[in-house]
Amino acid sequence: MTDSQETPITADGEERPHRRIKSFVMRAGRMTEGQQRGLDQGGPQFILPLADSPVDFDQVFGRSAPRTLEIGFGMGHSLLEMAAASPELDFIGVEVHRPGVGALLNGVLTEGLKNLRVYDCDAIEVLNRCVADNSLDRLMLFFPDPWHKARHHKRRIVQAGFAELVRSKLKVGGVFHMATDWEPYAEYMLEVMSAAPGYRNQAADGTYVPRPEERPVTKFERRGERLGHGVWDLKFEKVD
Repeated sequence: MTDSQETPITADGEERPHRRIKSFVMRAGRMTEGQQRGLDQGGPQFILPLADSPVDFDQVFGRSAPRTLEIGFGMGHSLLEMAAASPELDFIGVEVHRPGVGALLNGVLTEGLKNLRVYDCDAIEVLNRCVADNSLDRLMLFFPDPWHKARHHKRRIVQAGFAELVRSKLKVGGVFHMATDWEPYAEYMLEVMSAAPGYRNQAADGTYVPRPEERPVTKFERRGERLGHGVWDLKFEKVD
């Protein structure tokens, strides 16, 4: 799909072809030797180009396997750990922070992983242009920017339109897994997702699920736990 053919769904559900909400805020960062190695050696092998039509990921990975996409993997520690622990699954990470992309790819090279690919561009564009409908088994969004100030809430990636976009890409039975360490954002995401059609909250009480074992605990999260900070996980399953 190209912008000239059809206006893609944006994160806030509005059609604004000339100014769309993006899934990220670009931040500068220094590159370490390992991160540069990851980009130089791993980039040509594992970074996928932004396409104009849905990608055949069976061909990309050389097999048909359950597929997970993570938006905003940061420095990539959790995604790398998950991919290494589940070689039978395929993982696609999306991140624009170049040091983070380099760090992940350096890890991929070191671990010798074959089940992970990366996009280094806006996740909304990736979903709209590269991912076929009804093709993902799981989409993960861990610790997105909560945009604390009320006037900035419109910049949050979790909006009604984004929930619908994710739903269109998940298979029936596929799961949208979110996590945040900011309770007001957790409450906000719960409100948005509870109102979104075609989903079922997997939490028994209709709120948050216990921390799933498959989501690794990051150093940042451990530090937060020591300081008494909470983390809230939400899992919404596509039902139709």
